[in-house]
Amino acid sequence: MSGFASAYKGQLFGALDTIPLDRVEQAIEVLKQAREEGRTIFVCGNGGSASTASHFVCDMLKGASWNRPKRFRIQALTDGIATISAYSNDVSYDCVFVEQLKNFAHPGDVLLSISGSGNSPNVLRAVEFANAAGLKTIGLTGRDGGQLGPLSQLEINVADPHMGRIEDGHMIVCHMLCYYFMDTEKPGA
Repeated sequence: MSGFASAYKGQLFGALDTIPLDRVEQAIEVLKQAREEGRTIFVCGNGGSASTASHFVCDMLKGASWNRPKRFRIQALTDGIATISAYSNDVSYDCVFVEQLKNFAHPGDVLLSISGSGNSPNVLRAVEFANAAGLKTIGLTGRDGGQLGPLSQLEINVADPHMGRIEDGHMIVCHMLCYYFMDTEKPGA
């Protein structure tokens, strides 16, 4: 059993090596521009990716915004459980993110979507709408990127077949994004 943890750790390091750091830096610039222009950043995903979306938004709302002259306008489309369950029950689960975007999104806003498979229909519908509505789209994907990779204007892919390592990589990318602001822009600056 002790070999499993060591093997997982080694394979995780391999998965992390697939993260395109130049694209992470591009995403930082997109987020920085959104903050400077007062744009809203929307984040979505399912399952573990929904948790990553919520975690990322928490870090950006508190850690990257608290006591700073410029704050992030950011919202997890995954956090409105009443809205999500109403649309799921009454219309379709495929529309739970896109319908929220229709209420709040404006051209120039940003949608960061997270999908390990890259094939979640509700995430794909949201990105299709966002592209057509003039939002900037960033996709965090795994494996071969699925349909989300080419649909996103900026794809950050963790090219590993294992969902756990993909989700680990996505969380690390999210920490790279938020800790850029937290570590390089000190509070009160």
